[in-house]
Amino acid sequence: MDNNNINLFNIRKKKRVVVAMSGGVDSSVAAAVCAKQGYDVVGVTLQLYTNDNPSQKKGACCAGQDIYDAKKVAEKVGIKHYVLDYEEQFRSEVINEFADSYANGLTPIPCIRCNEKIKFGDLYETAMQLGASSLITGHYVSNKSINGERGLFRARDMNKDQSYFMFTLKKKQLEYIKFPLGDLTKTDTRKIAKELGLATSDKPESQDICFVQNGSYVNLINTLKPKSNVRGNLIDTTGNIVGEHAGIMNFTIGQRRGIGYVNGEPNYVIDIDHERNNVTIGPKEALAINQIFLKNLNWLGPRIGDDCNKEMPVYVKIRSTSEAVPATIIRNEDHAKVKFRHPEYGVAPGQACVIYESQKSMARVLGGGWIIKDKTQNLN
Repeated sequence: MDNNNINLFNIRKKKRVVVAMSGGVDSSVAAAVCAKQGYDVVGVTLQLYTNDNPSQKKGACCAGQDIYDAKKVAEKVGIKHYVLDYEEQFRSEVINEFADSYANGLTPIPCIRCNEKIKFGDLYETAMQLGASSLITGHYVSNKSINGERGLFRARDMNKDQSYFMFTLKKKQLEYIKFPLGDLTKTDTRKIAKELGLATSDKPESQDICFVQNGSYVNLINTLKPKSNVRGNLIDTTGNIVGEHAGIMNFTIGQRRGIGYVNGEPNYVIDIDHERNNVTIGPKEALAINQIFLKNLNWLGPRIGDDCNKEMPVYVKIRSTSEAVPATIIRNEDHAKVKFRHPEYGVAPGQACVIYESQKSMARVLGGGWIIKDKTQNLN
């Protein structure tokens, strides 16, 4: 691929842009191509947490080796580079909420909160303060103008699509933030990195939760909330006590392994009641549900007349690794009810439900919200 002919950015040359550089290949390519095309590039890396032994957490981001890699790329392509200490904000807005959610029987998604609160919250404001015309990131999504307004769209490469983690973006942010990799595959990106001689060209993917050392989120929660891991009852779907658990933070809805109870049949976690400290287990069919409720709905789709309180056909993803499935949505201001065409299994409160126009690549993201246990919960 001839990177001299790549035209990834619909912004005028010589203008300043801020590129969020995580230390991975994707953001490295975004920064390098911006520089090669003549923009005044300011690379910014956020230090989000301290990793005293990066070798224990390969494939993480935003600490240790990743900051060093971002600096190397910035030096290679000749751009300014700054490291901003966001550890306090990250702990307050992301890590503490992560621990609180698990202690309350929910299944959180810290990557979405990090995007919402840190990368597209604080960094968005920083980029504007630096006089940048755009904030550039290496995420695999697209934003483009449609019918006079800018929308968010899935990536062309469905294997790399990150739109599930981006639904909290506001429309005004979509006018300012650019996602140049949305039309590329990962293979394309790595090829550009090699052609430009970037040290990150073969760097492995970021994996799992960046701030959870050694893969044990329970150890982290025990450190942050030492009084929250309380033993309680395992109960069956009829309410009978069948065993004991070591703390609700060890469980998520749909979980099969590590339950601690054997009766000759496969058992799944059906429900987590943090008030009574009970974990309900049962057969897979007990996981089936036909509808869910969402709070804090962020609507990114078109506004055509008064479409609230009307049933609308859509496709939804209820976890990052699942396919978008057909459903209908009835929304009312900042909350919604989603009805599945076919029953879904293992839907966990605390996860996100992201709403799409279709199942295809480049489909428009209509919005998303946070799954709650039932409609009687506080929707604010």
